[in-house]
Amino acid sequence: MKYAVYEADEALEVGLLDEESGSLKRLNLTSEQAALGVLAVIELEQAGKPPEPDGVQRKLSEVRLLAPVPRPHRNIFCVGKNYHAHAEEFASSGFDSSAANGSVPKAPIIFSKVPESVSGPGAPIPLDERVTQAVDYEAELAVIIGLGGRAISKEQALEHVWGYTIVNDVTARDLQGRHSQWLIGKSQDGFCPMGPCAVRAEDFNLSDSLVTCRVNGEPRQEASTSQLIFDVPTLIETLSAGITLMPGDVIATGTPAG
Repeated sequence: MKYAVYEADEALEVGLLDEESGSLKRLNLTSEQAALGVLAVIELEQAGKPPEPDGVQRKLSEVRLLAPVPRPHRNIFCVGKNYHAHAEEFASSGFDSSAANGSVPKAPIIFSKVPESVSGPGAPIPLDERVTQAVDYEAELAVIIGLGGRAISKEQALEHVWGYTIVNDVTARDLQGRHSQWLIGKSQDGFCPMGPCAVRAEDFNLSDSLVTCRVNGEPRQEASTSQLIFDVPTLIETLSAGITLMPGDVIATGTPAG
């Protein structure tokens, strides 16, 4: 199943996507719940009250799509240099403060983006030339945690995943290089477009799905999730070793070369 969060009739709604008809089946949620996006679905499912469609259908052409997680509870966990080709590409770029340790990391490199960086699919990305003049795109698969926990093993990690979405880890390269770390360059307002939808874990081929990026129609990035240096179970095990993951946490898994 695929879920979308959208604005219709000046209100936020969450719906199930019917790709064949190009329509959305609205879920029966209060306005406060709908404002949480798929986080509301996760919370209700954990309470044993999964939301059902209420009979209202919307055409995709008549709504404005928003991020599946419009306002994450806390910073988005992000992974740097997690495809071999990108690791080598970035190590020679001049912006990589970890390049002295080798192009391919020996353990996952983790940083974060603040919740306010999230924006909807297709929303304009603010570019303030007084702050940065070197902005890049980074298409990434993102994991949405459903069941929280600490010290989660790789063997049990996927049991904690509710679903997946896609993000653009927009990055100000000049800020990244100037500050010798990544938070500021990656957390500018609107620097994390997310969506257009979230897909349930059981309906997604994690072992071999393509992550692609096009700029003005021109292909720039393409790689399979099978090429990740550190796979999703490893990332969950690494993060949860000393950090308690929470339902609704988002993990961006890294970007391909290009």
